[in-house]
Amino acid sequence: MQNDRLSLDEIARRVDAKSKAFCDSSDRIWAMPELAFEEHRAVEEQIAMLETEGFRITRHVGGMATAFIAEAGQGGPIVGILGEFDALPDLAQQSRTTEHAPTKSGTPGHGCGHNLLGSGSALAAVALKDALEAEGVAGTVRYYGCPAEESGSGKTFMARAGLFDDLDAAFCWHPNVINEVSTTSSLACVQAYFRFKGRAAHAAASPHLGRSALDAVELMNVGVNYMREHMPSDARVHYATTNTGGIAPNVVQAYAESLYLVRSPHLPDAMTLFERVKKIAEGAALMTETSVEVQITDATSNIVPNKALQEAMYENMRRLGPPAFDAADTAFADKLQKAALTAADIQESVKTHGSALKGKVLHDGVLAMPEREGVMMGSTDVGDVSWVVPTAQCHAACFAIGTAFHTWQLVTQGNLPAAHKGMVLAAKAMASTAADCLRNPDLIVRAKAELRERTGGRPYICPIPDDVTPEDLRSKAA
Repeated sequence: MQNDRLSLDEIARRVDAKSKAFCDSSDRIWAMPELAFEEHRAVEEQIAMLETEGFRITRHVGGMATAFIAEAGQGGPIVGILGEFDALPDLAQQSRTTEHAPTKSGTPGHGCGHNLLGSGSALAAVALKDALEAEGVAGTVRYYGCPAEESGSGKTFMARAGLFDDLDAAFCWHPNVINEVSTTSSLACVQAYFRFKGRAAHAAASPHLGRSALDAVELMNVGVNYMREHMPSDARVHYATTNTGGIAPNVVQAYAESLYLVRSPHLPDAMTLFERVKKIAEGAALMTETSVEVQITDATSNIVPNKALQEAMYENMRRLGPPAFDAADTAFADKLQKAALTAADIQESVKTHGSALKGKVLHDGVLAMPEREGVMMGSTDVGDVSWVVPTAQCHAACFAIGTAFHTWQLVTQGNLPAAHKGMVLAAKAMASTAADCLRNPDLIVRAKAELRERTGGRPYICPIPDDVTPEDLRSKAA
């Protein structure tokens, strides 16, 4: 049954009516960046906004102090809009600059635009709630406050807790340099610490009594590097040495650790590759007569695309059109490109997203949906949501073309008017597509049928072991 009262124009009008308040909220979150599982001020900011708008709040969901659900309306269908608000370490940066200028060295910054992401999603939820109330339409709107996307996979824990099980559809977005509906899958991943324990000794007087944990870390790295030739070309293995055992070379290091991130387009393949990495670690421990402890800290499933929802979202974005960037927006983007982005940075955007970006500083169009689905060479815990419920995601242009994620160049643009305009477009696209699900229940039926077909009816299996909790990650990941 159609419900034409929830029109695109009506949803857009309601987003515009509340946009300034939520752009201001985004800027406040930009100014107080917090790392994974520590986003307490951002959560309080968002809860205050949503309570004012009449949402019912459930705190501390999924075993996480910074995860919450805000709900409005009643009955079905139930649509969910996903938000994030975590920052990245060591990316503090002054606003509107064209050179690296940290606000305070060594502190976090919103290098992935999650201040915009969460605020834009909350704005979408509020606008949709307002439209439902005004028209007396049945349905439930949920905003999910999701922590720790960058490191910790908050949505994965929320999926494990069953918090998405009764949703009919889910929507999200990500700030970007382009306007498009995302049609790609993503890389599933497993991240874990490898903690080696040995025996300290005087490195000159009695080295034969020592067993070096640092040697084990280095040998593991050598082994993984030899493995790279013999793994699928679309898989990835990254690492960081997080503890070298101290700064004294005359002490045999009794403890050392490394952090590995293993990725592949499908979760079973990522898990298989991770088991091979574990065997290499065990071999390194055997060679050095040390012991090794493995602690999984993060894992996500690959995204399951949903063409039914994507096509509906694309039609809405096409009708809405790109953000209305003005001369001031373009002037700063041009200045930043020339001063802080390389030709290779800009070419990467053009190569990835097509010639529609060539010669431009801000994207002033909406990219057409590609004929074939690809794989995004990155990972996100949105993947776990997409295994449970049909999910669609869009990207909105908030930054100068060529801006890379996880950089100070992105942070410096994160509270500018251009970023706000992209955020508002995303809110309209998400809210209007969620409204389409309420207007036309057949869209939900088709989306759910597609999800069953793509997964082969296999139930969602959480990639994070049952005995790993968010609190474990906060207390042990040092």
